Amino acid sequence: MEKKYVTKAHYLLHGGDYNPDQWLDYPEILEQDLELMEEASANAFSVGIFAWSTLEPEEGTYQFEWLDKILDDLAAKGSKVLLATPSGARPAWLSQKYPEVLRVNERRQKMLHGGRHNHCFTSPVYREKTQKMNRLLAERYKDHPALLMWHVSNEYSGDCHCDLCQEAFRDWLKERYHHHLAELNHAWWGPFWSHTFSDWSQIESPSPIGESAVHGLNLDWHRFVTHQTIDFYRNEIAPLREVTPDVPVTTNFMADGNDLKPFQSLDYSKFAKEVDVISWDAYPAWHNDWESTAELAMKVGFIDDLYRSLKNQPFLLLESTPSGVNWHPVNKAKRPGMHQLSAMQMVAHGADSIMYFQWRKSRGSSEKFHGAVVDHDGDKENRVFQDVKQVGETLAGLAEVAGSLRPAKVALVYDWENNWALNHAQGYSRETKRYPQTVQEHYRPFWEQDIPVDVITKEHDFSKYEVVILPMLYLMDEATIDRITDYVEQGGTVVTTYISGIVDEHDLAYLGGWPAALQEVFGVSPLETDTYYPNDRNAVTYQDKTYEVNDYATILSLTGAEVLGNYEADFYAGTRAVTRHSYGKGQAYFIGARLEADFQRDFYAALIEERAIESVLPVTHGRGVSVQGRQVDEGTYIVFLMNFAEEKQTVVIEAEVTDYQTKESISGEVSLQPYEVKIVSHVKK
Repeated sequence: MEKKYVTKAHYLLHGGDYNPDQWLDYPEILEQDLELMEEASANAFSVGIFAWSTLEPEEGTYQFEWLDKILDDLAAKGSKVLLATPSGARPAWLSQKYPEVLRVNERRQKMLHGGRHNHCFTSPVYREKTQKMNRLLAERYKDHPALLMWHVSNEYSGDCHCDLCQEAFRDWLKERYHHHLAELNHAWWGPFWSHTFSDWSQIESPSPIGESAVHGLNLDWHRFVTHQTIDFYRNEIAPLREVTPDVPVTTNFMADGNDLKPFQSLDYSKFAKEVDVISWDAYPAWHNDWESTAELAMKVGFIDDLYRSLKNQPFLLLESTPSGVNWHPVNKAKRPGMHQLSAMQMVAHGADSIMYFQWRKSRGSSEKFHGAVVDHDGDKENRVFQDVKQVGETLAGLAEVAGSLRPAKVALVYDWENNWALNHAQGYSRETKRYPQTVQEHYRPFWEQDIPVDVITKEHDFSKYEVVILPMLYLMDEATIDRITDYVEQGGTVVTTYISGIVDEHDLAYLGGWPAALQEVFGVSPLETDTYYPNDRNAVTYQDKTYEVNDYATILSLTGAEVLGNYEADFYAGTRAVTRHSYGKGQAYFIGARLEADFQRDFYAALIEERAIESVLPVTHGRGVSVQGRQVDEGTYIVFLMNFAEEKQTVVIEAEVTDYQTKESISGEVSLQPYEVKIVSHVKK
């Protein structure tokens, strides 16, 4: 079975962000780092991410000698380097001499020097300066034995509203709308509130975006920000591609918020096409007081599966913390066992690395209390360092996992543009639309039943899956409708829900009711959607059980579908809420209401059984345990039994497996302590 190695290393990477530029006046610290790296089985480091002022302290004056020594020392220890381009934070001289590089916020206020990630992506000066620096790095280190890949900038984010960006936005719109202002005015529904434009120069970015009533403008601004960020990134990597064409490039993606959902500011489905390797920075708020550890682990698994599926290959965990962070509302330390468990969850879902921010805690400024492998005491005996050492030793023994995949028969569709459009929609409820969380709710039953899932975009190939689920896909263009139709016609099973197929790619409502093609496929026509106050109550009866309705209930007219569930109350009591329709060789399900989690569990359990979809390993266990695996050879899986519950759990293994470390055969009951993970090898017959 062919493996997809995302780096030139055929083993799992372990290490993290290393910032020796902060410690050049402390040679004893740099010496100690090399010893501790070896102790922790660390083999890869991102170097130079914020080192611009050290590399170029004055314009045109370069100091690379310190970086030469760092890379030489790491290479001598057998370590690899993800060499960073330093555009994420500018030196002060650049901001002072070239103020156009400073970002302008949505209220048209120029930002001052300070912080990071606050540069203008359109600025010709900033593009010139970053490209020059990157060329110098590429030419100097192209043949260095430590160079493994390029870490391009850091956590791209944000937008700029300066005059340069306004002009670039107008140019982008001209291309998008074929230089026809009438086409743009129609797409943005210009006559509403007299927002018709008579000249391109009248168009500017929404300010602030949350207050703009022109939803087409809002949506296109989001698209432009993604385009312009990617365009800046392409400018950055041009010399890297030219000088080091065989060295892969990545940039680190992120997640959003304490409730851990995909990062919203950029469309990563577009950005993924531009990188060789998907990598992301994961900082779950473990041990918080608003959800269980298992609930949070489910969300982590969802984002892992989304970012892995973007390129259908392993990803890199480029940043994580072995302890706590410094930016959560409450920065709680990881409990004993959690670091090993959370690291193995990443590997189980497709990570080929466990990397940290950062290797050594900064002595000053905003990240001096951010978790790190090496604390201010420099003590290798402290708990955090020992936890990292344990992970390093485990990863060293899992080399055969590198490059392996997670075959899945179930796909969930996640769409960034849909989320932008739905968030701006002035309808339904401001507080409960919650599109990313809704998709995660449909992911939960599969995670709980240990069924591998690909979280894909609407552009992916549906045909390889037994089941495709498109929850709350409010924005659905005709191309997506056609792909759904073809998929079901050819024998696929599709599931969609309330508030789906409402608008086209311009956020314009479909006329004449629900699109005719969707009515044909699903055998229903949504008539209206009732939005609930928190205290409103209703229920749906499905398969002789009753489930509570929350937030939304769509009233349906049948056009051929079979009724599986009905509403119990209100003026639509007794009408259909859940339906199934045969179309072509396949089936299409419509779930009309947002229902409690037990409905999703029961609904998808029946679908899993009907479609004969199997977990990676036949097991039974309670909630809080997750069993995930990667296929390392034809029929052979490395499986991770993980207990995210706060209490001891029993897993019953209904097949013979081999303990990956002891090589002993195991079957029957296996006990897992809280936060314990056990790794086994399983040959699927």
